Amino acid sequence: MDSDFKTKFETLQSRVESAIDAHLPSATTRPPLLHQAMRYSMEAGGKRLRPVLLLAIWENLGGTLDPEPAAVAIECLHTYSLIHDDLPSMDDGDLRRGRPSCHRKFDEATAVLAGDALLTHAFALLGRAYSSTPRIGIDLVSELGAAAGSTRLIGGQMEDILAESSPCSAARLRFIHENKTAALMSAATSMGAIAAEASPDRVNTARSLGKHLGLAFQIIDDILDATGTPEELGKNVGSDVASRKNTFVSLFGINAAREAAREETSRALGCSRQLPDESGFIADLARWMQHRIK
Repeated sequence: MDSDFKTKFETLQSRVESAIDAHLPSATTRPPLLHQAMRYSMEAGGKRLRPVLLLAIWENLGGTLDPEPAAVAIECLHTYSLIHDDLPSMDDGDLRRGRPSCHRKFDEATAVLAGDALLTHAFALLGRAYSSTPRIGIDLVSELGAAAGSTRLIGGQMEDILAESSPCSAARLRFIHENKTAALMSAATSMGAIAAEASPDRVNTARSLGKHLGLAFQIIDDILDATGTPEELGKNVGSDVASRKNTFVSLFGINAAREAAREETSRALGCSRQLPDESGFIADLARWMQHRIK
């Protein structure tokens, strides 16, 4: 990782961590067990790719409104989806971001409620933080709501579950990846542009950038699940095979998956060239994601 890129990435990560602490209810807020569980999952770290991308796009487009509530909102929504993905009724994951998943640390009922609370907090936060700029607030809520709904994130999760017990075509797998993973990455980049009060064309370019980054990220995740270690990923590996998940690797093999990751990364780089990105940070981020599998 280039030192300038690493420094920038860590600076944005640090800003996200501070914003999470500022915009979440304290762990002592009643009922404390619920808020402890919310903070446990939100404060578990991770790369913070979605909020980092949001902040980077906002900065590159010269934003002046505070982007931190939007960054925290998308991380709340992402974390809720991880908590629910790990539940026994879903993927039954024991490990998340390098430590016990929420339902293992607390219990299943608390994990369900913590996920529900993070989901609703995301929208309450957007409504409250951008009340003085209602047009921006409405656009942010609309963008995140569309990405998280029944035809995108949740729809992708449903199709993923259904595909475990029936044949999966390439088209179905792409639908799963575009919606279960890429939808939120796309929302992160488009929300960064919206918070920067960018033109509709710029918002659309940012949205496309996030889509291709999200697809590349998921394909790379599929590869790492087959080749990586729990220490590298911060979660169980080999779970896709164990649960009969359909992945780029299972459908097309490692080599084709690597090529697909390169193609999506190339498309993301094409989008980044249509944005200011004077520092090259977004392009470097796309390349860094791809290099995780080299």
